[in-house]
Amino acid sequence: MGLGTAPLAIALGILAVQTWSTGSAAGPRAALDEVTRSARRVIATVDTVSLSDSARGALRNHLETISRRATLARRAETLSRFAAVGLGMVTLLAAVLVVGASLHLARRWSGSFAAPIDELIRWVRHIEAREPLPDQTTGSGPPEFASLRGALRQMSAAIEEARQREVERERLVAFQDTARRVAHEIRGPLTSCRLALAQLSEPGPDPTAPAGDAIAVLAEEIRRLENMAQEFAEFGRLPEGPVAPIDIGELIDSVIKATVPAGVPVHRATSPGLVVQGHYEPLRRAIQNLVRNAIEASSEAGIEITAARHRKAASRFVRICVTDHGPGVPAELHDKIFEPYFTTKGSGTGLGLVMVKQTAQSHGGTIAVGETPGGGASFTVDLPEGS
Repeated sequence: MGLGTAPLAIALGILAVQTWSTGSAAGPRAALDEVTRSARRVIATVDTVSLSDSARGALRNHLETISRRATLARRAETLSRFAAVGLGMVTLLAAVLVVGASLHLARRWSGSFAAPIDELIRWVRHIEAREPLPDQTTGSGPPEFASLRGALRQMSAAIEEARQREVERERLVAFQDTARRVAHEIRGPLTSCRLALAQLSEPGPDPTAPAGDAIAVLAEEIRRLENMAQEFAEFGRLPEGPVAPIDIGELIDSVIKATVPAGVPVHRATSPGLVVQGHYEPLRRAIQNLVRNAIEASSEAGIEITAARHRKAASRFVRICVTDHGPGVPAELHDKIFEPYFTTKGSGTGLGLVMVKQTAQSHGGTIAVGETPGGGASFTVDLPEGS
């Protein structure tokens, strides 16, 4: 831009000077006209009769010379004025051309830098979004940009390689941690089974005595092993297949019938017509897990299961609450109990509430835990209502 503004300013200055100088020539021309008029007045007042022929000729020649020189001066002045204006216009036109050329060159110059810079910015965004870089380049630019592209490709490859190594490392750590926990959880039931088998194999004082206690221990520990195997198998598995409408009232009745032992009081209160869109079996297992935990915490005190419509902002949800009257969950553990492998039970795997949270989130819902008036814990599951 500066390449064009400087010539334009110079041209305007020249044009102004020429205009000023042309205007200032009016003073000499007026003086010359005054001399001509004065000469004519002198000739008009002189008595040419008393002059000799040579004097009259000289006077006439003088007047003609003055008139001729005045005419030539006027012509020269007019030509000078046109020349000055023409020179100013030519200079101004040249300056305009220089400005246009400089703007064109500046635009091309900036374009040669802007396109490669925009391309590099897009590449950085690709790297940030973990997307592959384009094989072809859209802007060439100076050689330095080619070096930058090469450096970005190398950096992207290095970042992806490091990311893959980190994923593999985390996966290996997770497998190792899971293997240790599985071994730890299985060790307890296996020890009990071993002791029960030893009790069955050792002859007692009364060979005909029933082995009911040992058999009951074996059955209980085998059940525990089956539950642990089921929880480990279901952990991390997302629901499969198409969604379908689920009647929450029917689902809760099914869970109560299959899970709550006889003699445990259950207060059930569900609004009619509660329907969500989802996968029946994962949701049933999630609610069953909450009910089983509530029964273990409350025992004879009983549990409460409620379901009703709930509104959050402009969205409608079905809120399912499972409440017990046990020792409750300390406030500092409200978030921690939903972490994998964390448990407050002596024989738990720490995956039950994690799978409940995973199921709720996969259905677009949430889970939270709160205190129960009078003592205990209340687990609340919000699921989007569907028709």
